[in-house]
Amino acid sequence: MSETRRLRWIAVVVVAVLLVAVVAFLGLFLLQRRLIYFPSDSIAAPPEGLNAESIAIRSADGTVLSGWFMSPSDRDAPCTVVVFNGNAGNRTDRLSLAGSLSNAGFAVVLFDYRGYGGNSGSPSEQGLSADGLAVARYVKARPDVESDKVVYLGESLGAGVAVAVSLVETPALLILRSPFTSLADVAATRVPFLPIGRLIWDDFPNLETIGLVEAPVLVVAGSADRTVPVEQSIQVFDAANEPKTLVIAEGADHNDRELTSGFVALPEVQSALQQACSGNAE
Repeated sequence: MSETRRLRWIAVVVVAVLLVAVVAFLGLFLLQRRLIYFPSDSIAAPPEGLNAESIAIRSADGTVLSGWFMSPSDRDAPCTVVVFNGNAGNRTDRLSLAGSLSNAGFAVVLFDYRGYGGNSGSPSEQGLSADGLAVARYVKARPDVESDKVVYLGESLGAGVAVAVSLVETPALLILRSPFTSLADVAATRVPFLPIGRLIWDDFPNLETIGLVEAPVLVVAGSADRTVPVEQSIQVFDAANEPKTLVIAEGADHNDRELTSGFVALPEVQSALQQACSGNAE
């Protein structure tokens, strides 16, 4: 093969590789929300023991959100916990968490964002934040809820929603389970060779905003979390204002029971909840 033909062949290969890379990059860019949000429409009825009332809440743009308000049937709840779901499934997948909270005596609100649980619309950072705010305001306005004793519990992606809502509607306590510094930072741990920070549409910049939250903060993270590096959760904790508490579940991965529902029984979590519900959070 002559030198000229060899150089032409190399040029063709380089161009082909670049074209494949560009197409793949454009695909990731245009479909990025499908790589963030994994909604499910399948809803199962909650167990009768959870005493669930079906609720419908209208978000700011008119999107109707379905959910459940669960209250203990044998006692008055000292406070109400609003759960902000992670990026996958729907509220049915949080029934174990709701059961743990209900068994501890708390009222619980489970709801689905737009695009989840059969709700209309498509998920986005702006949409989920608006949905979370609408739910928080609905809960605080209920006559059977003490508005100053409402706790937000955000898990994973829901931590970003809970932080955003807390900037507008302050909770008695903000619980963040496996919070990340930002979605761009999480993505960078998986594809460090791409300029994700400049291209991502939905970021949930928790590290930048957590310091603006004027509420006690409890961060729960797993030391073996392979989805959200525990170092990011610790960074969010460090940036939060006092009073704050950090709980590390040793050896726990992102979806292990210790993090999905088991953490509710931890002494540090129970103590923070009791202080918030008694109005003595410091």
